[in-house]
Amino acid sequence: MGWHEVGQAKRGMIPAMRTIGWNVVRLTVLGVTGLLATGCVERTISITSEPSGALVYLNDEEIGRTPCETAFLHYGTYDVRIIKDGYEPYMGPQEAKVPLYDLPGPDLVADLLPVRIRSHLDWHFVLRPVVDDDPAMIDRARQLRERMHRTMGDSAPTEEATPADSPAPVEGGI
Repeated sequence: MGWHEVGQAKRGMIPAMRTIGWNVVRLTVLGVTGLLATGCVERTISITSEPSGALVYLNDEEIGRTPCETAFLHYGTYDVRIIKDGYEPYMGPQEAKVPLYDLPGPDLVADLLPVRIRSHLDWHFVLRPVVDDDPAMIDRARQLRERMHRTMGDSAPTEEATPADSPAPVEGGI
């Protein structure tokens, strides 16, 4: 028995077993590497507005100015706020709908595929210009007040003095 064979005999391994052990280690390393190298789902939302340059908030977190793009983790309803000077702000919910491949079950297969899947949503908002029409707004408020009193069964409201018609307060008085 040669020196090399004595070393193997002392360890109680025969050459075929040693080769099988290394193959198992190699397969394990390849398997783990393969799992780590699998694809994933990249989720993004593009937000545009008319006019552009509006400040965007998603769930009270500032995203940027339109047009902008952001990554997101979860599907569902997001609170959107869009603000631009000279335009009425938009505040409301916006739905990020789940595509079929990202539903529970198929999403496991999509995550294991060795490709990158991109889930992209496009949201577009049209902002309305602010109308500074104070007399028309006051008229609408009066009409609403009269309608409310009619609905509640109250008598028609009397015209109250406007602040400009009311007497000036006496200085030093109460």
